[in-house]
Amino acid sequence: MNQGKAALKLPGATARPAGLLPNSAQFGRSSAQRSDPAIALSFHEDLATAQADWQRFEQSADCTVFQSFGWLSAWQRHIGQPQGSRCLIVMGRSAGGELLFILPLALARRVGLRTLTWLGSDNNDYNAPLLAPGWLERASPQDFLVLWRGVLQSIQSEPRWRFDLIDFVRMPAQLGQQPNPFLGLSVQPHPDHAYLTSLRGPKPSGAPAAEWESFYASKRSSATRRRERTKRNRLSALGPLTFVTSTSPADMTRSMQDLFAQKTASFASMGARNIFARPGWSDFYQALAAEGVASGWAHVSRLDVGATPGAINLGLVFKGTYYHLLASHAGGEMARFSPGAAHLHDLMRYAIGRGCKVYDFTIGDESYKRDWSDSQAVLFDHVSAARVRGLPFAPLIRLQSRLKRFIKQTPAVWTAFTHCRSRLASLRAGVTSSPHQEQP
Repeated sequence: MNQGKAALKLPGATARPAGLLPNSAQFGRSSAQRSDPAIALSFHEDLATAQADWQRFEQSADCTVFQSFGWLSAWQRHIGQPQGSRCLIVMGRSAGGELLFILPLALARRVGLRTLTWLGSDNNDYNAPLLAPGWLERASPQDFLVLWRGVLQSIQSEPRWRFDLIDFVRMPAQLGQQPNPFLGLSVQPHPDHAYLTSLRGPKPSGAPAAEWESFYASKRSSATRRRERTKRNRLSALGPLTFVTSTSPADMTRSMQDLFAQKTASFASMGARNIFARPGWSDFYQALAAEGVASGWAHVSRLDVGATPGAINLGLVFKGTYYHLLASHAGGEMARFSPGAAHLHDLMRYAIGRGCKVYDFTIGDESYKRDWSDSQAVLFDHVSAARVRGLPFAPLIRLQSRLKRFIKQTPAVWTAFTHCRSRLASLRAGVTSSPHQEQP
């Protein structure tokens, strides 16, 4: 069976503490005027059964690109399914059939336990539901918690769906204009933050080039702009600078392969794990680029220095936001002149030209993100045991996350940690670290 259904009955307005989250269409009506509304739940194990409704809903729903059908279906094909992750998509509808929310969940194996996670959890920078606009504006956090308990009971009542542990990570506090209702669970801050900036200077003119200059001047002092121009000029002395948006399949494949190679070299120099060595990851991002560019929501670009790719980026464009997803740059002599920083300027100019209002640097506490951003997003994790088998593991996972956060958010500790990691990588490689490591 690929789809299950359940109806959760709701009480009248005066009896809400015992009921589930009311349908927003009923708000504002007296209890005498209200019928007995219900939220009908449907459960989808096959993404195809949810595709049409999902793709319509995501156009208006409060969500991020990481909850889009295109992103998650590509992830499930290339990473989730080969690793045994099973989709469990929950849709909630009003009594009148209006889609109120989608919970893109999955069942996976974590620490040897059956675990309820967000679909695509490991690769999503933000994990969250999709919410109908305004649905939560008159509901209390307690309302949603009662609803969530009903969802969990429905899942656990099906033997093949039963799980031992809930592991929800990287949840943003806000979705559009609504608070994320999952922060009503017991949560703790994630080890990393995310960073965003509004792509509007103090005096936007409407012309993309002038708007970029206005934005740039609002973010960088005249002395910094002068230094960056000098670096760009010196970079151009190595070869003509060309900002290239990949559109053909062959050029896109080349760009992505070069990105993987540059990132792999960077990971090795830092002593960090190479994510592209994990099964399915490079295939996922390659497919994402091809499918997303064809659909208009992915952007693959390079800053060529002569015939050499100086910097490469895979970005996503979704509902007025440009997501800075994967970025790389050349090492060696070229890194002295910051090709990644020059490419970032071109990317933000491009995003302004596409009509984007927000540039989202996504997760990670790199210093260049702080330099450009005007807002910082704290992300949250929720880990809890659902059955006895999960009881010993939930506190250990929470403790591990707190330790990571302490290391990453304590500058002296993080500096020492990254130095030691890089030094160990250099010793293993039998070379000293390059002095020309660049961040955009």
